[in-house]
Amino acid sequence: QVTLRAGAELDASRVNQYTLALWAACPGEEEVEKQLFVRVTADQVLRCDTPFASVEGDVVRVLADVAPWTPLYAVLPQPLGGLMVSDGCPGVPTLLPLPISLQFRLRNHDTPLMLTRRGLVLAPASGFDPSNDIQTFRLEIEVMDRHGHNCSGAVRVEVLPSRHSRVTFLELQQAVTVPEGTGPLELVTWVHASGDNVRYAILAPTAPVLFTIDEMTGKIRSTRRLEVAHTHLIIWAYNALHPTDHATATLNITVQGTDRRVPSCVPAIVVSQVPETMSPGSTLVTLRCTGAEGHLRYALEGPSTSLSRFCMDGPQLQVNTTLDYDSEAADTVSFQFTATIVVTAGGQPPQSTRVPMLVTVTPVNEFTPVCPNGAIFTVMETAAFGSTVGRVTGTDRDYPRDSLEYSLEGGPSPTQPFSIDTHGEIHVVGPLDSQRHKSYRLTVRLTDTHNDLDPAKRRSCLCDVTVRLQAVLDQAPVCTPEVQELRITAGLGGHQPVTRLACQASPNGAALAYAIVGGNEDGRFRLEGNTLFYLPGDLAEPRTFVLLIEVWGGPNAPRRSTVVALVVHITPRSTPVPPSTTPRRMTLQKEPLVITQTEAVWHPPAWFVAVLTISGALLLATLGCVARSLLFTAAFCSSCSNRDPGKLLPGKSSWDVEEQRGSEEEQGHPHTGSPGQFNGRAQDPRTGRDYLFNSVTGSRRWI
Repeated sequence: QVTLRAGAELDASRVNQYTLALWAACPGEEEVEKQLFVRVTADQVLRCDTPFASVEGDVVRVLADVAPWTPLYAVLPQPLGGLMVSDGCPGVPTLLPLPISLQFRLRNHDTPLMLTRRGLVLAPASGFDPSNDIQTFRLEIEVMDRHGHNCSGAVRVEVLPSRHSRVTFLELQQAVTVPEGTGPLELVTWVHASGDNVRYAILAPTAPVLFTIDEMTGKIRSTRRLEVAHTHLIIWAYNALHPTDHATATLNITVQGTDRRVPSCVPAIVVSQVPETMSPGSTLVTLRCTGAEGHLRYALEGPSTSLSRFCMDGPQLQVNTTLDYDSEAADTVSFQFTATIVVTAGGQPPQSTRVPMLVTVTPVNEFTPVCPNGAIFTVMETAAFGSTVGRVTGTDRDYPRDSLEYSLEGGPSPTQPFSIDTHGEIHVVGPLDSQRHKSYRLTVRLTDTHNDLDPAKRRSCLCDVTVRLQAVLDQAPVCTPEVQELRITAGLGGHQPVTRLACQASPNGAALAYAIVGGNEDGRFRLEGNTLFYLPGDLAEPRTFVLLIEVWGGPNAPRRSTVVALVVHITPRSTPVPPSTTPRRMTLQKEPLVITQTEAVWHPPAWFVAVLTISGALLLATLGCVARSLLFTAAFCSSCSNRDPGKLLPGKSSWDVEEQRGSEEEQGHPHTGSPGQFNGRAQDPRTGRDYLFNSVTGSRRWI
């Protein structure tokens, strides 16, 4: 194909003919050299082709399954000037269109077809509607050159319904590598196209030398023993019954020589330490591999956690995505990612080298601690020194999570009788008085730790913490009135409010607790705070309840409480209320007698009960031992009164003397020591030995 050089301008008045020498050579054939004469003619009037410029316009018929953006028609007007090309054979000239600047404009826009700047009519971007009817589209096109010459015409595109599946290649481009020395008729590769009655052929080169294709199966085989080379094939697949239904694919076949040398890479082991903030695309290391011929391929193998974070760009190991230290996935692998870089040489058989990789991700303190929401605590004003008020729990997104230290701004003082430990627990370290301070506002500093490789890089924030004091009652609560008589009509479903108790504590503001302590039969009443509710049920007749409600000031010691009496008359909704013969009294005529009872309860601590129990047990054991010693002493004194005191040897105990005497008696009177002479048995409290004794004579014998 001979084309005019870009930017070239032709002038027939200066040069009207060019002579080109062409040379061609095919493998295994003789070289051919010819001459090509290019004649330049003068300007002419711009004219469009006859079918295109006619009234009906040119007609193009395509199938409905044509691919989107497929060229359907090319507008080729006759140019102002032309090239008269001849191959040296007289009488066979060919007029080729000049590459002059033309403008193509679509007059009607009610069509899905598209017109390009080069005058090509393309199929719609979304394809044609697969209808069973013939679809017709008309395009009116105007052509104009840069000098203002123009012509116009029309194209009618008829879209025919498709009656067979189109021939389509599954892969439009393939690359195949075969080793050097492959023998003749050995299978090289296999191409496949979908469609009906598919046949295969090699479109280019027109006379293939190294490869052949099976028309029916698409198998490509070698025609002779292959040497190192690179071949570019264009495979044509077509419908044998409809040759216009065809498709092409490109096949690149590379014959590689054998290379048995293994690549050698530096470094042989990749060990790197990077911060978690390293941006994607950063290069960690560049391998320098030598000792192998041909192209080297670099690939990364290993766990998915490593493959998702790192990649190879040629010999460069790069960060593929954000290295987040503050994640569970990084913690699972101990913040160390391992993989293997595989370097493969392009010879046959392929030779490869494996380079181990270890990348350690270090933490960076990125986030500032966050204060907890609504840090409000309540403590009794009588709380003892060291009592725990509550715990402040901040958060930190850096890993390890929530590794924070807590400190109190200003420290403990008379106006701030609290302290906080490093774990966030607030303790009482001074006297509290709800009369002087209802609450305290503390400023707590949260400082993160162990979140950066550099210990000096720490972040902190200040948090406001409120500690409210709960007052302790000085006396029993006062309720007004303390006796009420109420009448209600039972409703249907839900809670029915009865009354709300009006009670006050001293000091004012102390929290009160309420409980029904009597008269709540069948659980028909419930207290929610100071409000009494009635729970409707299957009450058939009017009924009166006398409720006793105890009101006290929280967990105080001693407990001070007041009892309120409520007389509640319940009338069912369906039961008529009998008329009263006496006027209804809403209040009692007689002033009620109010009895306030203060109950002092002593709750000893658990350690005191344990000490008291152990002391009592030891006291009882001691008394038992003393009583036993007194009994044996009395028995011993009784035996001593029947003996000669002068026979007691100095330096020996009474038990030793008795033992010696018993032995002498046994030697002088062998029959008197028989067990029949002893009428009792006892145990020596000093030595623990058992002995026999005679209660009449006082004699003993060791057992």
